[in-house]
Amino acid sequence: MDDAGGFAVAKKLGSTVKRTGAAMQNVLNGISMLEVQDGVMSSMGEVVNRMSELKALYHDVMKGPEDRAAYNVEFRDLQVQLFEKTHIKFNGVSLFARYTDQASGVEGLFEGTSQQDNTMDVYASPDGEMGIIVSINRALVLSALTINASSSNLDSTTFGQANQGLDNAGNPITDGSDKIYRLANESTDGTGVNSVISLGEISVAVFSKALQNLATLRADNGASMSQLRYAYDNLSRAKTNLAAGAGRIMDVDIAAESTQLSKYNVLVQASAAMIAQANAVSETALILLR
Repeated sequence: MDDAGGFAVAKKLGSTVKRTGAAMQNVLNGISMLEVQDGVMSSMGEVVNRMSELKALYHDVMKGPEDRAAYNVEFRDLQVQLFEKTHIKFNGVSLFARYTDQASGVEGLFEGTSQQDNTMDVYASPDGEMGIIVSINRALVLSALTINASSSNLDSTTFGQANQGLDNAGNPITDGSDKIYRLANESTDGTGVNSVISLGEISVAVFSKALQNLATLRADNGASMSQLRYAYDNLSRAKTNLAAGAGRIMDVDIAAESTQLSKYNVLVQASAAMIAQANAVSETALILLR
């Protein structure tokens, strides 16, 4: 009743403060998801490093066929482990992607066009889809770990490329050329295009390219985290300022009210003193009359 217009404005500001707080929580959850994703990719890098180490051990002149077979067993198991890591989720949400969209079967391509990515939107403002949006990637690690050895730059291709273990004529390859290498596989007992590869078929350059691709994905991940942290800082400042604006309308001005209290205390004390003096004058008059 005292300030109906101000009350309406304060309520609107209060609602915006609440939505800003929710947006801050969403941004923090996005950062947490990227941190988990980065940790998994770091673990994948260690697996690929172990693969390259096995490749070096495989060519040791002191190793016999049984030793090489043992290294191959571990190498095949590591391929399955990489595949399983790509299915890790964060609170039920997939950290990695194979397809461009969860509902479609179109293969995603590492370092492809924006239409070949798989992204999620984080709303970094209280205005939802009408405000600032930060897009973060579901990393296409399966594509990043799929290397086309027949290309001069060992380009990545889609995980579904169908010549794993075979040349263009459909024959097994043992010379490391003209082949798609998938370092991640669903199982060790696959056949044909789903068969695991052996150490004798793959070159060290393929491992180096896979590690470079993982490093690129982690760099993209770090850039997204940086964006979200800047967005969080902006939301934090906005929330503080919005709350202050609402407070100036709705909250008591302690300084002003304290001044008013002191003022009225002085007036009350002055009035009491005047009344006391008036009573004293009357007493004096009565004494004179007696």
